[in-house]
Amino acid sequence: MEDAKKLREELMIKNETIWERVNEREKEEIFNYCEGYKFFLNSCKTERESTQYILSRAIRNGFVSLDEAIERDIKLMPGSKVYFNNKDKSVILAVIGSTPIEKGMNIVAAHIDAPRIDLKPTPVYEEAGLALFNTHYYGGIKKYQWVAIPLAIHGVIIKSDGHKINVSIGENENDPALYISDLLPHLGKDQMEKKAGEVITGEGLDVLTGSIPYPDKEAEQRVKLNIMNMLKERYDITEEDLISSELEIVPALKVRDIGLDRSMIGGYGQDDRVSAYTALTAILSVESPKYTCLAVFADKEEVGSMGNTGLQSRFMENAVAELLALTGNDGDIYVRRALANSRLLSADVNGAYDPLYADAYDKTNTPFLGRGIVLTKYTGARGKSGSNDANAEFVSKVRAIFNASGVIWQTGELGKVDVGGGGTIAQFVASYGMEVVDCGVALLSMHSPYEVSSKADVYMAHRAYNAFYYNA
Repeated sequence: MEDAKKLREELMIKNETIWERVNEREKEEIFNYCEGYKFFLNSCKTERESTQYILSRAIRNGFVSLDEAIERDIKLMPGSKVYFNNKDKSVILAVIGSTPIEKGMNIVAAHIDAPRIDLKPTPVYEEAGLALFNTHYYGGIKKYQWVAIPLAIHGVIIKSDGHKINVSIGENENDPALYISDLLPHLGKDQMEKKAGEVITGEGLDVLTGSIPYPDKEAEQRVKLNIMNMLKERYDITEEDLISSELEIVPALKVRDIGLDRSMIGGYGQDDRVSAYTALTAILSVESPKYTCLAVFADKEEVGSMGNTGLQSRFMENAVAELLALTGNDGDIYVRRALANSRLLSADVNGAYDPLYADAYDKTNTPFLGRGIVLTKYTGARGKSGSNDANAEFVSKVRAIFNASGVIWQTGELGKVDVGGGGTIAQFVASYGMEVVDCGVALLSMHSPYEVSSKADVYMAHRAYNAFYYNA
């Protein structure tokens, strides 16, 4: 029996939770670290808000604007810290290493957009004495989850003269909330017979905004007019100004500890702001690395990484070119070498095993809540479509780093083979020739308005990314 126990410990993967493997001091570290993460989630419900938070933390920790370094022709030296702000919607932080950049970088890349509901260009309309916002949802959502809950509106309005107006309504206790109505069960017989994906349609996600008519009884669309007048008084805007706006509907729900033991966190946008926060805290603690370290916070991942703020654009490539120029190695060949020689963790979440929906998972190849950061060799759908599928040599290197650094980790796929799947930014950055593997926290209720993570996994992600920066 002793031989079998010894052999099991030597040969087989441990399935203990982090909570079983840490002492009381480490448990306290986990809980303390997650208080900062909860503040971040409450404060940053859009990619723009996340960018501003990241920049403010970076500047307080000695990071200097890359634009400023270029203008002043400042040569970057080992230990220099710079940031690159891409249109206020994506950002890169860099700590220069002692090894020339063209020898490769250690990069952790997360995304800061999340599934949500956007306003259409001309959103305000009136129907049956109610004013509503017309919407277009963003990313992969279960539409029925977004009805009958309190909602907030965040974003910016850019006036024709270029003046930017920041909008946030619904988060403060004294703010009004917004709302999408649902059909009462008494009248819902036909609705309940529909498939889940058809119960609420995309055009049925319109947001209730008001019901008081403008006092002038001779006016048309009096409820809409009253709402537009309120927006005029508060923000000095017209209906045309809404065409040049980015206004996002998000849950007006505060982050809470989940469970009687407070071991979990519930909140909106943890896919993928859990990776963003842990990557941020990891790079803020990096000093004098061997290889240049980058933390990339990208937009548009939830819709395919498109546009000039997503990672299918060249904003990361352009930033690396500028870093090379400021360290004395200019030219396209150095950019290509630097990217091809780099190592990158695609910091994105995975789906945790849920015993209430066990049929969707292969239990032997699925991550579990509380068992550590998840190393995901490939994502994609069904036949690995849209997947990077990391090289075995790089997976070996990463797990060796984690093991040597005391990082508790696990592995797993995103559900059963033919059930579904998903993609990350890994396939796009891998096109540069760099080594890439997905590595992030497992969540319950992913892509819902209120996702759940394990505090232990969140803290372990911070430790994993920090170990990767120093040792990859």
